[in-house]
Amino acid sequence: MQTNETATKRRPDEFVAARVRDLAPSPTLAVSDKARQLKAQGIDVIDLGGGDPDFITPAHIRQAASDAMNTGDTHYVASAGTPALRKAIAAKLRDDNGIEVDPASEVIVTPGGKAALFQAMLTLVEPGVDILVLEPAWVSYVPMIEVAGGRAVPVSLSGDENWRVTKDLLEAALTPATRGILFNSPCNPTGHVMDDTEFQAIADVAAEHDLLVFADDMYEKILYDGHTHTSIASLPRMRERTLTFNGLSKAYAMTGWRLGYVAGPKAYLDQIAKVHSHSVTCATSFAQAGGVAALTGPQAFIGEMVQAWDRRRIAVCDGLSALKGVSCPRVEGAFYAFPDIRGTGMSSLDFSDLMLRDAHVALVPGNAFGNAGEGYVRLSFATSDDLLSETLSRMERVLGQA
Repeated sequence: MQTNETATKRRPDEFVAARVRDLAPSPTLAVSDKARQLKAQGIDVIDLGGGDPDFITPAHIRQAASDAMNTGDTHYVASAGTPALRKAIAAKLRDDNGIEVDPASEVIVTPGGKAALFQAMLTLVEPGVDILVLEPAWVSYVPMIEVAGGRAVPVSLSGDENWRVTKDLLEAALTPATRGILFNSPCNPTGHVMDDTEFQAIADVAAEHDLLVFADDMYEKILYDGHTHTSIASLPRMRERTLTFNGLSKAYAMTGWRLGYVAGPKAYLDQIAKVHSHSVTCATSFAQAGGVAALTGPQAFIGEMVQAWDRRRIAVCDGLSALKGVSCPRVEGAFYAFPDIRGTGMSSLDFSDLMLRDAHVALVPGNAFGNAGEGYVRLSFATSDDLLSETLSRMERVLGQA
C-alpha cells in the first residue's frame, strides 16, 4: 500500500487551538523577559515590571513547611486542600472579611490565586457569555475569560476621576449576555481602593440583573492613608452570588509558594472542584502547612512590610510627579505606581520603550491593562529604596524636571 507523500504538510500553528493562538502573552512577563535579556548582555536594567514583594517569607512560615516535609508530608492531600488550611481560611474570612463559609465545602485551595481565577472562568464562562471587567485591569483577567470562550466587556474607568466605578458606568456596559462582573480592590494596576459607594454600585447592579461577582481580594492587606478594605460578599444579597479570590502571595511574601484559594457558595464550588481536580489535583502538601502557619501565626510583619512600602510609595509617587510631563498622585493601596504620562506627548508604549532604552528602567505600558490604561505606565515599588532612588534619577536624566 502506497502512502500519499505529496500531501500538504500543515504548519505547527495549524495544530494550535484558535483560542490559544490568538491569545496575547502576558505583557508583564514580556517586560521582565526583555529586561532579563538586556541584563544577559551586560546592561544594568532596573526591572520594575513585576509584582513580587522584596521580603523573604517569615521564618515561622518557612519552618512549618520544612517541618511538614521532614516528617513525611510529601504526598497527595485532599484535592480541595488540607482540612487545617481550609479551616484557617474560613476563620480568616469570618474574622477579617465578615464572610461565613463552610470550610468543608465552600473553600478550594489552589496553586496560587491565578489558578483559582482561571478554574472559575473555565467553570462559569463559555461561548456566548459576557463578563464585565473594570479597566484598567490586571493583565490576566481578559485572557482567562477568552480562553474559557467568553467575551470580556470593558468598563472603562478614568484616572481623571480617580478610577471610580459608578452604577451608570456598569449599566452602560451591560449586554443581554452578561453573566458576571470581575474586579479587584485594591486595584492592580491603579492602586485605587474602592469606597462603600463603589461597592454598593457593583452590588446593586449584580443583584438587580442577577449577575455573578468575581472579587479578587489579593491586595486587601496593603492599604495606605487610612483606607480600608471591604469584601463585597459581606454586603446584603451578595454572599449567594459572589466568589471571593485571594492568596498568600502578597500579604505574606509567599509568591513562590503558589498558594491561593476561592471561597463561595457550595453550588459553584462543587463545579469548580471538578476543573481543579482534573487540572492540578491539589496544591503542594507541605506548602499548605506553611499556609496554616501564615494565617494562624503572628501578623505583625504584614504591617512592617506595608510601612516600608508606604515610605517607598511616597518617595516614588512624589518623585515621579517632579518629572517633566508626569503626574502621579499617591496611590491608595497595593504596591504599584500608575503615573499619568500624557503630559510627555508619548503613548504608553513609546514612553516605556524610551525608559528601557535610555534609562534602562523596565516599566509596563498602561495599555497592557486595557484601553483605559493608555497614557499611563505601571511600576512596582516592592523593591529596595536604593533601586527606587536610582530609578527616579535615571528617569530624570531622560525626562528632566517639571
